[in-house]
Amino acid sequence: MRSCLAGLIVVAACASKPSKLDQQPKADDPWAQTLKGSGSDDSGGFDLQGMLAKIKDSVEKPGFYEAPEKSADYAPDKPHFGVLRLHGELVEREGFSLMGGGRGTELRALIDRLRELAKDDQLQGVILRIDGLTASLPDVSELRAALHDLRAAKKQVLCHTEGASNATYLILAACDKVALAPLGDIAITGPTAMPIHVKGLLDKLGVQADFIHVGAYKGAAEPLMLDAPSKQMEETLGAILDRRYATMVDIIASDRHLDPAIVKGLIDTGLFPADQAKEQKLVDEITSFEMLRDEAKAPWTVLELEGQHQNQLASYLKMARFIGAMPAERPAGDHVAVVYALGNIVDGDGDGLIGARQEIAARTLVAALHALAGDPSVKAVVLRIDSGGGSAQASELIWAAVADLKSKKPVIVSMSDVAASGGYYIASGATKIFALDDTLTGSIGVVGGRIAPGPALARLGITTFPMGRGKHATMMHSLSPWTADEKDLIEKTMKSVYETFKSRVAAGRHKQPADIEPIAQGHVWTGTKAKELGLVDEIGGLDAALAEAQKLAKVDATAELEVYPPAPTLRDVLHGFGAVQMPFGVSAEDALLAQVDPGLATAAKKLLVLARSFETTHVQTLAFLPELP
Repeated sequence: MRSCLAGLIVVAACASKPSKLDQQPKADDPWAQTLKGSGSDDSGGFDLQGMLAKIKDSVEKPGFYEAPEKSADYAPDKPHFGVLRLHGELVEREGFSLMGGGRGTELRALIDRLRELAKDDQLQGVILRIDGLTASLPDVSELRAALHDLRAAKKQVLCHTEGASNATYLILAACDKVALAPLGDIAITGPTAMPIHVKGLLDKLGVQADFIHVGAYKGAAEPLMLDAPSKQMEETLGAILDRRYATMVDIIASDRHLDPAIVKGLIDTGLFPADQAKEQKLVDEITSFEMLRDEAKAPWTVLELEGQHQNQLASYLKMARFIGAMPAERPAGDHVAVVYALGNIVDGDGDGLIGARQEIAARTLVAALHALAGDPSVKAVVLRIDSGGGSAQASELIWAAVADLKSKKPVIVSMSDVAASGGYYIASGATKIFALDDTLTGSIGVVGGRIAPGPALARLGITTFPMGRGKHATMMHSLSPWTADEKDLIEKTMKSVYETFKSRVAAGRHKQPADIEPIAQGHVWTGTKAKELGLVDEIGGLDAALAEAQKLAKVDATAELEVYPPAPTLRDVLHGFGAVQMPFGVSAEDALLAQVDPGLATAAKKLLVLARSFETTHVQTLAFLPELP
């Protein structure tokens, strides 16, 4: 058992890779002083630090048959170019994994790295190798701003791709030069939406979705109850697509110096092989990555996303903090805290601090907000939200914690891709709200219901006979759909939640509830429209929100940030394990769907997990929108 636990500690410590936002050890740390003396000595003691350094070098150094990590003439104190590869998914916070690595590249870590490079006097420019990158349009906007800042710092930004489409191309357009591989292509087909409905699957299984919504545009349960999108959903998606189409046209026209009418024609054409992409001025050059790199005629080195390699002392300190031998480091002086609220809003503790990177658990987040409210060194808080909502009760509890925090210090909300329904609920009382043009927000409405699997169980020979005392004793336990009387009871609760939701929004936006009703009804808005309607205050990303927080708190912009959730510890790992079970015995259908289209399988699975969440949380402030690639 001891050896297993030791292995867990070592594996987890190595697997946990905090982003640049995670706190780093200070040189005067007492633990640091102790560890400095733990290496070899003149008597021939075992040099653990030296051994680990050699192992680290051997693992990181490219092999003979691999691409080199720097040119032969590279020297860090001489003018040079940096090579940075961008691939995978851009995420707000990297997911934690015991098996090593995490889920995606953190957007903020990437932006911070680009800002750091802008200050490097020896760096002449950056060569970005962009392939297989997945990013939402709001994330694209924030990354593009950082690339433009890099260019403004007189650093040349050269970009290469073997093929790009839509959002990825918008990142490429922010570069000084765009190069495409000889047989690559550019696809600017325009924004799309892909509603996926699983009612047919539920019908096939004999499972009935029994849901009610308050708000004509509240479409969270549509995929479970309807065979096709409603007119209201089509209207909502149409407005979102119109906004995203306009964003796409504006960016390409501006960055590639093309007339907007020509750009619209190019989007209608859609797909451009390499030669045609160059002819239409979508790219500047057709060449391989190596040839583009060599064209710079300057020494070069591969850049690490984390910046400078972490030394062995820092690694020891990280492990010590992971196992709980010393507390997590926090800024000592006056500072601003950034709190990430990501994923579905759920009741209770959820998966604890581990889960805080992918879910918003009421008790977990409320405790963190109260802790920050009581710390006099935290002068303001930026709440970064990427959530379509979830539990109405959890949303109310978090709203109350935000209100308490706001009574003591400024709370600035920064909306990422989505801050809708419960995601907007927890934002509505902030001091100031920032969103991006293409952020999805609003969806002020309520959905409630459950799944009734009785007929499906009957097919398997399982029949239930609910019994109780009291007219509605079996209401929450029966496997059949609710009766009309029971639905009336649920609907009354939902309408009460809806009125409370509107009152919270009205108070936060300094309006009357009657003023909120026309823009509520579950309607989802883009950030641009939400600003027109008064649901958000400013169009801007996390940088703008941080600047506002620092201004209101009178904190120096160079002060260190505190970030929640912090790097996980062993305690978090041991408390945070959990698994989601697929409902209704659909594993066979899910496996078949995965073979046909993995992306479709993932979306369908999310819908079914969403449906299952109503088993324990019957009333939710939830917006569930289709994939918007």
